[in-house]
Amino acid sequence: MTSRCRDNKYPKCFGELEKVFPKTKDGLRSTPEACLECLHKTACLRSAMEGADGVKVREEIVDRAYDSGMMSFVERWSKKKDLKRKLKKRNKGEHQRRE
Repeated sequence: MTSRCRDNKYPKCFGELEKVFPKTKDGLRSTPEACLECLHKTACLRSAMEGADGVKVREEIVDRAYDSGMMSFVERWSKKKDLKRKLKKRNKGEHQRRE
């Protein structure tokens, strides 16, 4: 367990996608070893994936599935359109909260 996660306070990296779920050299995402020891790892990753960056990660997954032949063009198009819609909705919701 890392010292920054021993108490119930969230660490500074909480919910930052590029720190808690960065891309590796091969282009896939992986959780760092330090995060695996943290008490907040599940909530942290969920928080990171709920944001706009999480939608981009889901787009990466769809693109990889299409590139590997596991998804048709129409299915890819449909899923990406749905993800863009979600991203737009989230951005609109964030904008309204700031006002």
